[in-house]
Formats: sequence, structure tokens, C-alpha cells
Amino acid sequence: MTAATQGEVIWTPSEQRVEQSVMRDYMAWLKKEKGVDVENYPELWKWSVDELEAFWESIWEYTGVVGEPSYTNVLEGGSMMECKWFQGASLNFTENVFSNRDAGRPALHARSEFIPTRSISWGELEKQVASVANNLRDLGVKPGDRVAAYLPNIPEAAIAFLATASIGAVWSICAPDFGSDSVVTRFGQIEPVVLIAVDGYSYNGKKFDKRGDVEDIRKQLPTVRHTIFVPYIQEDVPEDCTAWENLLGEDVPLAADRLPFSHPLWIVYSSGTTGLPKPIVHSHGGIVLETKKLMTIQHDLGPEDVVFWFSSTGWIMWNLLVGSWQAGSTIVLYDGSPSNPDMNVLWELAEETGITFFGTSAPFILNSMKMGVSPQDKHDLSKLKSVFSTGAPLTAEGYRWVYDHVKSDVWLVSVSGGTDIAGGFVGGVPIDPVRIGEIQGRCLAVAAEAFDEQGNALTDEVGELVITKPMPSMPIYFWGDQNNERYHESYFDTYPGIWKHGDWIKVDGEGRCIIYGRSDSTINRSGVRMGTSDLYRVIAGVDDVFDSLVIDLEMIGKTASLLLFVVLKEGAQLDENLAGQIKKQIREELSPRFIPDQIYEVSDIPKTLNGKKLEVPIRKLLLGFDPEKVINPDSMSNPDSLPFFMELAGELKENSTETLFG
Repeated sequence: MTAATQGEVIWTPSEQRVEQSVMRDYMAWLKKEKGVDVENYPELWKWSVDELEAFWESIWEYTGVVGEPSYTNVLEGGSMMECKWFQGASLNFTENVFSNRDAGRPALHARSEFIPTRSISWGELEKQVASVANNLRDLGVKPGDRVAAYLPNIPEAAIAFLATASIGAVWSICAPDFGSDSVVTRFGQIEPVVLIAVDGYSYNGKKFDKRGDVEDIRKQLPTVRHTIFVPYIQEDVPEDCTAWENLLGEDVPLAADRLPFSHPLWIVYSSGTTGLPKPIVHSHGGIVLETKKLMTIQHDLGPEDVVFWFSSTGWIMWNLLVGSWQAGSTIVLYDGSPSNPDMNVLWELAEETGITFFGTSAPFILNSMKMGVSPQDKHDLSKLKSVFSTGAPLTAEGYRWVYDHVKSDVWLVSVSGGTDIAGGFVGGVPIDPVRIGEIQGRCLAVAAEAFDEQGNALTDEVGELVITKPMPSMPIYFWGDQNNERYHESYFDTYPGIWKHGDWIKVDGEGRCIIYGRSDSTINRSGVRMGTSDLYRVIAGVDDVFDSLVIDLEMIGKTASLLLFVVLKEGAQLDENLAGQIKKQIREELSPRFIPDQIYEVSDIPKTLNGKKLEVPIRKLLLGFDPEKVINPDSMSNPDSLPFFMELAGELKENSTETLFG
């Protein structure tokens, strides 16, 4: 593979691609309709954050939002938490999805490990959504009621969501790989009146029966009046449940109720690694505007695009995949493992369905690289235009692998955002070159900055990622959060009136960015800070290491201790030779200051249900915090990985005469 040099221009869009982009069309529209003359992306971004109200009003007009724009002001109120958007306007997410559809074109393609690819046209999708919505109304579901779903990434989930939103009921979903206790800690907070559940799911070639979990969930949710059952891995439906197919038979027009801009659309959840998950509520209006902006102008999508993002329904990327319908695009759903039967399965899907936009995670790219996968050698990816990566910082080597082994002429974008805003903070610029290891820019109307500890903005230095101006897709509140106390504590405790997201970021003078990982897991060695992603990139280059976790421990009165935990490939051993190889690689590629003080071999790295490493909770555990307060095993994909770290925490506490802090 060709060497990867940080900051090197690896791809430049053709003049034709630039001129045909939605962003260039939007810039021309701004000049003609609004007298706003911007020549490049930095100028466009600056105008969008300086003139927030004019920008978001232009998005409503340019993207053709359907609704009643009878608002008094675009933005009203004081602090970021208290401000109100488009007061007096009304709209509906579902109505906007179907506003420009072509009835005969496919709205979605769906495939799972045991069901071949099937397609649903826009006309059939609208018919099914209308029928399900009508049946939900017949069950007594009304605006504001919560409809909870325990479903995998299958068409029924997307249809049920659109039907729920059309009524004005509030949607919430958990993936079926969540255990019943994890589901109840989420749904129990929001008191749903309807539960839509599946009998099981398939992953990595194995079918998992979830009927017992469904029964446990039903018993612990006393507010549920009706359960709708989706037979997926078998045909039986419990006698006291309504079969999904019974909701599909009505031939009625779609009735999407127009709702106040701030009416709740869905409830999503924080990772829940500490305490109860935070039930984050987003509005119809905020999500319509954010997805229309993000998908069309920022991601350059339109009706001719076929959009895929590998995600379970428990990750915000599923919500954003469905949000791609706001651009009129066809979406592709996949339920299963990305490596079954091998690492080419998703690229096979891309060839079969003509995917133009392929969304994945940085770990998927890294694992493909380590396993020697070369999709371009096996698959026709001629229709592929864009590859997007999120979930973790994408290494320089990851950039190079995409261009060497996927496609040389493709727009590769590393993006970073959050469940919290159901959108992006930093991401792609379709009219600019791609540089290795760098994110192209801050998203439009996102006033993202790097702050030092005193709240000063930094340029070309690593600092806290903060957002200094409001966004319409910020939470309207947390469900059940009295006086917005949890909301304030989550984002506004550090810098008064400023959203602190919890990531380290560097923004250069041109607006390009690098995300270094979570700020509270960043390594500090003698005053020199480094994100864990830098170490992971280097360690990933050691052949015998499959996965790793880096924890920086600081103890009062003692020198900080840097611990490295590694999962080895089958047959490898953590001996002096391998440990020396790891240290040599870090010394040569980073700095001797970041050589770990101790290396441990572990069977697995603790991760959330969404596959994110539990850096911060494990750090707190090893620093002596009460385990029950820092780690929720029900919110982990692999709680069996915990005993090693619990034992190590006990040893560290026993051997230390100093007070631990974190």
C-alpha cells in the first residue's frame, strides 16, 4: 500500500463534479435570490454562522420544506438551551419525506443474512406507511404518545417510524441485540403506549431468539396497551399481540398532521455507560432542517443517489440513514454482520444495489485493511461516488487504503457529530480537495471551535470541541428532566452558555479539522497532550495486535501511568519480543514519551452496545471510582470483558497509598 502522509492532498473533485454539486447550486441560488455572494467554502461557512437566521431561513426555502412557514422570527430567546426556532411554523417529517417522491422509483432496498435483497417503491412505501398510521390511530395513538420499537434494521422499522411521525406520536427504538434490562432502562423512562417488537435477529450466521426478552420487556412496561409483533426469524405470533401484517391491508391516503416546529419527533439515548441513559428529544422541525441541509448541501445527495450506512437501529446513524429520504434518495438497509461470510459482503451489496454513497465506520476500514481486503478487485463499484466514515477518527492509513483498494476516484469523508444533535459538527465539503488524515471543514451553521481551559478559541492547537451558537437539531429537552438539570449538566457546566461536546479537536486557519477522540480520555504526558486515536493508529500497525485500549492514569503525588491493553491475534503471545515491537513502533512513529508503562494482554476490549471503546469508564474504574457509578454492564456489548479490569482496579487500589482521582 502506498505510504500515507498526513495533510497530503489525496483527491480533488473534478471541475464537472464541483459545478454539478448541490453546494455550488446553493451558492448560486444565494447570490441570485438573497444577494449573498460567497466564492468558496470558508466564506460560505462564515456567512452561515454569522447570519444564523438568514441561513436557516434560506435552507427552508432552498430545499423546499413543506409546511406552514407562518413563523414570527427564525430564532427567539436567550441562552442556547432556551432559544426557540421558527415559532408559529408547522410541518411534519413524514410529509416532507414524501413531498417530492417518484412513485415508481425504489425508496429502499433491504437485505439480511438470511433474506435476499428486496425493494420497495416510493408508492408502495407511502401506501404501507398510511395503512400502519391509520391502524395506530385506531389503537388510540395520538400526538405526543410514545411508540417504542424493538426492531433490527429492516423495512418494518423504517415504515413504523414514518407512520408514528405522521401522527405526531413520538418514536423511540432499541436494537434487538440489547438485552431486556437495557431496553427497559430506556423505554421505562418514556412510558410508551405501543410496543412494536421482533421475534429475533440474525448475526454472523446465527439466529437469536428474542421472544423471551420481548415478554420480559412487556412485563416491565405497564404503560404499553398494545404490542405489535413482527415475525422475522419464524412465523408464529403470540395470541395477545397484533401481527404486523394486519396493519398493512388498508388502502387509505397518507394523512400527515402538521405540527408545531418544536413538536417532539423521536427520543434517542446516550450510550448510557454511566447511570441511566439520557433520553434525548429532537423536534420535527429541527431534524427536517438538519437532514435537508446535511444530506443535500453537505453530503451532495439527491433523488438519483442510493445511500447506505452500515448501522444497527441502536445507533444514531440509522436515524440519519432514514433522514436521507429528505433528499429524495433511495436508502439501503442491511441487517447482519459486516464480515459474514467475509469482509466483502457489504461491497457485494454495493455492487448489487448500485450504492453511490457508502457509509461505514473507521474500525471497519481498519479491519478491512488489516485483513488484506481489496473490494475493487472483486466488485464493480463504478456507481460509487462517496465513502463516509464515522464512529472514530479515521487514520491516515485508512485514507490511503480507501483510495488504493476501494476506488481511486471517490470522495472520502471522515465525519464527526453526535447522537446529541442527530447530525454533524464537522465533515465533508464536496467542492474541496480531500487531505489525508484531515476532516474537510466545519459543517454549515455549526459554530464549532477549539477552546482552551479558560474558554479562549484556539487555532492550530488541540482544544475542547465546543459549539458557540445554537443549532435547530439540538435537543429540545431530555424526557422527564425536571428544570433541564441533566441537559445543562451534560453540555453547559464547563463553559457558561457554551456547548461542550467532550471531544478534542484541532481547527487550522483554513477551517480544516482533526478529531483526536474523547477529551476526557486524552493522554497527557508531562504536559504534552495526545488523543488515544494517535496511539491506536500506531498500535494497529503491529501485525499480531487485533485490538487495543489505552488508559492514562494520574495519581496525586505520583507520575502518571500509561497502560496499554491488547487483544492479540490467534496464536500470538505477549512476550518480550512483541512488547518490544509495540514500544519500538510507538517510539518511532510518535514519541518516546508515549511508550506505555505497562502492557496487558486481555481477551476483549470493553465496548458499548454500539461498539465504542469504554475509555472513560475504564479509566475511572482504574482510578478507584465506585464501579456501580461508572459502568453499566447492561449497556455493554461484552460485559464478560469486565472482570479483568475489576481485578486490576482492586490491585491498583490495594497497592496505592495515595488518593486516586479522575
